[in-house]
Amino acid sequence: MNWNKLTNAAQLDEIKAESATQPVLIFKHSTTCSISSMALSRMERNWSEASGIKPYYLDLLANRPLSGQVADTFAVTHQSPQVLLIQDGKCVYDASHMSISFQALTQAV
Repeated sequence: MNWNKLTNAAQLDEIKAESATQPVLIFKHSTTCSISSMALSRMERNWSEASGIKPYYLDLLANRPLSGQVADTFAVTHQSPQVLLIQDGKCVYDASHMSISFQALTQAV
Protein backbone atom coordinates (compact mmCIF):
# COMPACT_ATOMS: atom_id res chain seq x y z
CA MET A 1 0.00 0.00 0.00
CA ASN A 2 1.43 3.35 -1.02
CA TRP A 3 0.18 6.16 1.19
CA ASN A 4 0.13 9.75 -0.07
CA LYS A 5 0.98 12.08 2.82
CA LEU A 6 -1.58 14.77 3.59
CA THR A 7 0.42 17.65 5.05
CA ASN A 8 -1.14 20.93 3.94
CA ALA A 9 -4.53 22.52 3.34
CA ALA A 10 -3.88 23.09 -0.37
CA GLN A 11 -4.03 19.33 -0.86
CA LEU A 12 -7.70 19.34 0.15
CA ASP A 13 -8.57 21.10 -3.12
CA GLU A 14 -6.45 18.55 -4.99
CA ILE A 15 -8.29 15.71 -3.24
CA LYS A 16 -11.64 17.20 -4.21
CA ALA A 17 -10.51 17.41 -7.84
CA GLU A 18 -9.07 13.88 -7.84
CA SER A 19 -12.27 12.51 -6.35
CA ALA A 20 -14.15 13.45 -9.53
CA THR A 21 -12.41 10.61 -11.37
CA GLN A 22 -11.57 8.14 -8.59
CA PRO A 23 -12.54 7.62 -4.95
CA VAL A 24 -10.10 9.05 -2.40
CA LEU A 25 -9.47 7.80 1.13
CA ILE A 26 -8.24 10.00 3.96
CA PHE A 27 -6.97 8.05 6.97
CA LYS A 28 -6.58 10.26 10.05
CA HIS A 29 -4.08 8.54 12.34
CA SER A 30 -2.84 9.31 15.84
CA THR A 31 0.63 7.82 16.06
CA THR A 32 0.43 7.47 19.86
CA CYS A 33 -2.94 5.68 20.01
CA SER A 34 -3.02 1.88 20.06
CA ILE A 35 -6.55 1.74 18.62
CA SER A 36 -5.45 3.97 15.75
CA SER A 37 -2.42 1.75 15.13
CA MET A 38 -4.63 -1.34 15.09
CA ALA A 39 -7.08 0.25 12.64
CA LEU A 40 -4.21 1.34 10.39
CA SER A 41 -2.70 -2.15 10.45
CA ARG A 42 -6.03 -3.77 9.57
CA MET A 43 -6.50 -1.36 6.67
CA GLU A 44 -3.00 -2.02 5.32
CA ARG A 45 -3.29 -5.82 5.66
CA ASN A 46 -6.57 -5.91 3.73
CA TRP A 47 -5.80 -3.21 1.16
CA SER A 48 -6.09 -3.99 -2.53
CA GLU A 49 -4.87 -1.64 -5.24
CA ALA A 50 -7.62 -3.15 -7.41
CA SER A 51 -10.14 -1.10 -5.40
CA GLY A 52 -9.13 1.98 -7.39
CA ILE A 53 -9.12 4.11 -4.23
CA LYS A 54 -6.30 6.64 -3.81
CA PRO A 55 -5.16 6.61 -0.15
CA TYR A 56 -4.02 9.65 1.84
CA TYR A 57 -2.52 9.45 5.32
CA LEU A 58 -2.84 12.31 7.83
CA ASP A 59 -0.58 12.18 10.89
CA LEU A 60 -2.74 13.96 13.44
CA LEU A 61 0.05 14.79 15.85
CA ALA A 62 2.25 16.38 13.20
CA ASN A 63 -0.64 18.16 11.46
CA ARG A 64 -3.21 18.91 14.16
CA PRO A 65 -4.69 22.10 12.58
CA LEU A 66 -5.09 20.29 9.25
CA SER A 67 -7.30 17.68 10.88
CA GLY A 68 -9.80 20.38 11.79
CA GLN A 69 -9.70 21.71 8.24
CA VAL A 70 -10.47 18.22 6.91
CA ALA A 71 -13.47 17.98 9.25
CA ASP A 72 -14.73 21.42 8.19
CA THR A 73 -14.08 20.91 4.47
CA PHE A 74 -15.91 17.59 4.31
CA ALA A 75 -18.57 18.34 6.97
CA VAL A 76 -17.73 15.51 9.36
CA THR A 77 -17.16 15.43 13.09
CA HIS A 78 -13.49 14.90 13.93
CA GLN A 79 -12.62 11.43 15.22
CA SER A 80 -9.34 9.64 15.73
CA PRO A 81 -8.69 7.29 14.10
CA GLN A 82 -11.01 8.04 11.24
CA VAL A 83 -11.41 7.26 7.55
CA LEU A 84 -13.22 9.46 5.06
CA LEU A 85 -14.17 8.35 1.57
CA ILE A 86 -14.33 11.29 -0.82
CA GLN A 87 -16.20 11.09 -4.14
CA ASP A 88 -17.14 14.01 -6.36
CA GLY A 89 -15.70 16.43 -3.81
CA LYS A 90 -17.85 15.21 -0.91
CA CYS A 91 -17.44 12.80 1.96
CA VAL A 92 -19.77 9.91 1.14
CA TYR A 93 -18.64 7.62 3.96
CA ASP A 94 -16.77 7.95 7.22
CA ALA A 95 -15.96 5.56 10.04
CA SER A 96 -13.91 5.68 13.20
CA HIS A 97 -12.20 3.44 15.72
CA MET A 98 -13.08 -0.26 15.35
CA SER A 99 -15.66 0.46 12.63
CA ILE A 100 -12.81 1.10 10.20
CA SER A 101 -12.52 -1.73 7.69
CA PHE A 102 -11.40 -2.08 4.09
CA GLN A 103 -14.44 -4.21 3.27
CA ALA A 104 -16.89 -1.57 4.51
CA LEU A 105 -14.94 1.08 2.62
CA THR A 106 -15.13 -0.79 -0.68
CA GLN A 107 -18.85 -1.40 -0.19
CA ALA A 108 -19.33 2.36 0.12
CA VAL A 109 -17.64 3.03 -3.23
